[in-house]
Amino acid sequence: MLGLGIIGSAWAKNLLADGHAVRCWNRTPKDFPNFHAPIHEAIEGAEAIFVVVADPPAVQSVLDRIESKLGPGQMIIQSSTISAKWTLRFAQQVQKTGAVFLEAPFTGSKLAAQQRQTVYYLGGEPGVVEKARPILEPLSSAILHIGPLGTASTLKLAMNVNIAGLAQALCESLTLCRAAGISDESYFAALSRNAAHSGLSDLKEPQLRRHDYSPQFSLKHMAKDLRLALETADDLSLSLGQTAHLKKAYDEGMAAGWSEDDFIGLMRLLDRKP
Repeated sequence: MLGLGIIGSAWAKNLLADGHAVRCWNRTPKDFPNFHAPIHEAIEGAEAIFVVVADPPAVQSVLDRIESKLGPGQMIIQSSTISAKWTLRFAQQVQKTGAVFLEAPFTGSKLAAQQRQTVYYLGGEPGVVEKARPILEPLSSAILHIGPLGTASTLKLAMNVNIAGLAQALCESLTLCRAAGISDESYFAALSRNAAHSGLSDLKEPQLRRHDYSPQFSLKHMAKDLRLALETADDLSLSLGQTAHLKKAYDEGMAAGWSEDDFIGLMRLLDRKP
């Protein structure tokens, strides 16, 4: 398990609980079971190598460090959220070593990872998907094979564009009601019976009620995903106007020092007095 952030650490703990031999590495050393500071020790002889890091440069750094140690019989499961362009580049880098490459972004934040409710979006050859299935199934509630390499990354970015937009609408509508003297209890009771009710609103309701912005999915990672989605849209000659506007709010939240907080912490932009 290369990357022991919120998700990688949860997956590693579940794999260890299932009796797998799991060796772990993180760019910043951590007190974690079977941690190996030298990355080559972590991957030596490993059947499956998860890469769960922040962004394309981080994935590139990991692959550059392990490339010379990869070979036939090994499988890279690349679960960092990146774009199709980067996925195809990294797949080529891995495949020339004789190892196989699986594109495996996912949905589900901290609680889902801990509770084995991750949903994987897979891109790659059917044979590679089937090889990975016994490893991924115990960590997940669903595995969706989207298509060839690149498709899963684009779908993942599209899903996060949706989540970010829904979250912003949730925050703005809640702020409107609070300003008008409507209680959170009344707001969420009404929302639960409205067509706009969603899994996201259920997930974020407790945090919003408590003004708790501890990270389930960090602002900095969602900001990165919006940037990659906009870059992908540009490559496809598309204009995503609402997403581009929303990205400015994420940039403002980052500038305010909230990058490590949950993305729902953008609520504080709305709480500021003019």
